[in-house]
Amino acid sequence: MVYLIPSFLSEDAIKTIPPYVLSAVKDCQVIFAENERTARRFLKALDKEIVIDNFEWHTIHKAEQEQINSFKQKIKEGKNIAIISEAGCPGVADPGQILVYEAQKLNVDIKPLVGPNSILLALMASGLNGQHFSFLGYLPIDNMERIQKIKQIEEESAKRKSTQIFIETPFRNNKMIETILQNCKLSTQLCIAAELTSSNEWVKTKTIAEWKNETIDLHKKPVIYLLMAK
Repeated sequence: MVYLIPSFLSEDAIKTIPPYVLSAVKDCQVIFAENERTARRFLKALDKEIVIDNFEWHTIHKAEQEQINSFKQKIKEGKNIAIISEAGCPGVADPGQILVYEAQKLNVDIKPLVGPNSILLALMASGLNGQHFSFLGYLPIDNMERIQKIKQIEEESAKRKSTQIFIETPFRNNKMIETILQNCKLSTQLCIAAELTSSNEWVKTKTIAEWKNETIDLHKKPVIYLLMAK
């Protein structure tokens, strides 16, 4: 069995993890984690008494061939495996997807467990089109390529009447919002969902024209962006 273990988005939001997640972890002998240190801290938050070193640990490292081979070997040994993302749900904007695909090819039982997902939480709270949407991941780092991509996203949203969802590395957030405000149409709607599930969480949807009248500081904050053009 391969369990897909959701982790919290914020360390002060342990309540967002259902109790049955801990039971699933305890049923495993092997853990593949995107970040072992973060995963160990997460498990200790779930249960202070859990013996972390009883598990066999592997770091995903974007699922390089060595990790894929180790994963397949553990499956052949009949071990129950937990896959834990850095934050949120494994396999969604996450390198664990590669391991899940290998498990699918081996016809292994896969158990996705309920937990917080920033993409869906942001979409739920945005008021934007939840019937037709796309998740685009990270946009280009290069300034000109990023501007071109944002204009393309805006055009695609207007054409298909769809919500376009994307993310950015926290320390580049202020540059991202600056680029969006400088290059999108005034009527385009932008939702910013910041620090979801934490005590500082906020989600606001405004037009570009309205955002231009706001003072926004998103530096080093986990943020999801949702764009809907008319």
